[in-house]
Amino acid sequence: METLVGWHIEMEFQEEGDRTRSAAMVRLGDGTEIRGHGNAQRHPSDSEQLRVGEEIAGARALMDIASQLLQKAHVEIDEASGRTSHALM
Repeated sequence: METLVGWHIEMEFQEEGDRTRSAAMVRLGDGTEIRGHGNAQRHPSDSEQLRVGEEIAGARALMDIASQLLQKAHVEIDEASGRTSHALM
């Protein structure tokens, strides 16, 4: 099986007290860059585990990107088929 294209993903985290923020960016083969953001907040009774906050915030940023990718794909399908797009961008 041959790899046709690769995507490059960058992710950064910012920790502030009990909050973790993430910013993710994926660069598609056509040069398009899609950015997503995610947040996590540790419950006061939970022990401090930075990795868990990063995983939750990172997953939410990737889900944001996934949603945008689906919208982009729907628009491209509609454009190729000549239909009016119903996807929200």
